[in-house]
Amino acid sequence: MSDNMETRYVEKLNRYVTAMRNEKPDRVPVRPFAAEFVAEYMGYTCQEVTHDYNKAFEATRAAAAAFDWDATVGNMVYVWTGLTQALGLRYYGVPGVDVPPDKGFQYREPPMEKAFMHEDEYDALIDDPVSFLYNIWLPRVSTEISAPGEPVTYRHNLALVRGAMSMLNYFFGFPGQGAGLRAESGTVSAIAGIFKAPFDIIADKLRGYEGLAMDMLTQPDKVLAACEALMPHLFHVALSGADPEGYVPIGFWMHRGCVPFITPEQFDSHYWPTLKPIIEALWERGHQTLFYAEGNWDYHLESFRELPDRSIVFHLDRSDLEKAHKTLGDKFCLSGGVPNTVLSYGTPDEVRAACKRAVDIAGRDGGYIMDASAIMQNDAKVENVRIMTEFTREYGQYGGAPTAKLPPRVYDGEIATDVPAFFKNARPGICTPWERRRPELPQITGDEALIRRVWEEVDGLSNMFIWHCLLSF
Repeated sequence: MSDNMETRYVEKLNRYVTAMRNEKPDRVPVRPFAAEFVAEYMGYTCQEVTHDYNKAFEATRAAAAAFDWDATVGNMVYVWTGLTQALGLRYYGVPGVDVPPDKGFQYREPPMEKAFMHEDEYDALIDDPVSFLYNIWLPRVSTEISAPGEPVTYRHNLALVRGAMSMLNYFFGFPGQGAGLRAESGTVSAIAGIFKAPFDIIADKLRGYEGLAMDMLTQPDKVLAACEALMPHLFHVALSGADPEGYVPIGFWMHRGCVPFITPEQFDSHYWPTLKPIIEALWERGHQTLFYAEGNWDYHLESFRELPDRSIVFHLDRSDLEKAHKTLGDKFCLSGGVPNTVLSYGTPDEVRAACKRAVDIAGRDGGYIMDASAIMQNDAKVENVRIMTEFTREYGQYGGAPTAKLPPRVYDGEIATDVPAFFKNARPGICTPWERRRPELPQITGDEALIRRVWEEVDGLSNMFIWHCLLSF
């Protein structure tokens, strides 16, 4: 491999993209989703990398350089607790505050009777999801934000400003982090953008799992209508953060849409019909989606086969490696499949055996990316991760030479520009449309198009703020 860092970056990008196209690169790429593991590597506590994202950035770059990974996430300790505390979010246990400093942050789901969305509020969510999130959801999930009709306090005002400015500051750090990975170790930023299924959003952050499970029995039509109302907004968020070059996929975190959390019939009636059209629309616009399939999705593999070839990368957590490869391997790249327990507690030989099995089953003909089954936290042994990396680099050779030229986009078709059918009458990406804002201005003596453009750009930032509160934090 060339000593020129930019050449190394292009070689790694080509290796990564070729695998994601379900083709055979020079060797199996290594792409760990390393979260609190980078703290373990650097000797930091979980509190340090969770509460100081610059330390998380630094530790990720150091680990990427030391292990010479092909790709990794710029910060897999994604929830910055400085921001969650700025907003007073109730649903996080913060290391060093709510949990010990050497433990990762925790999600605290409220009991069903204190869910952040009540069972009789589906119509409000369906009618205007953005208004619902700002007026109903945000005051409930925050210790600081006042609900409409309550006194607007100093703390309320500060929390909104702190939260918005903190989010802007944090997100502005990611381009520099990607550039640092590229310049210091030639490492590719593994994903771009974020997406979650409408059904998962209701289960995770609105009704909670128990509430949604009950609603699927008592008011399934309302649940479906709410999923449909969320579709255009979640598509917009995913597309807004996608890689403009069309190389790396959009990250899709899959939580509670599989058996046994829901029944096969509920998957078919609610989860899949409100997910599949979004994935297809993203693909038609040139973007793969990384199905980070947490848990066991064996029951639903045949459904995923319905998606266009190469449109997804399927990540294996507890899904059966052989079954997934047999069902999906001819259409999609697979990643992961090395049990986290092996990386945490296994011997060196057990780590090698797990990696060999993954490569032999899923990677023998290309279209496979080495990674742990789930996000690597601070229980993963540094030596075992080193063995996983080095073994794959040696054993996962396909016989070719690295390619030092930019690869083609993963999607090679015509880029769609039309509005997806599931938009219906929705206009995602805005809070206050110009048609409502325009009558509030007494007069316009200059260029109205300029005023409108800037208004819509700024208004779009307020829209993105609330959706990232919901999806990212």
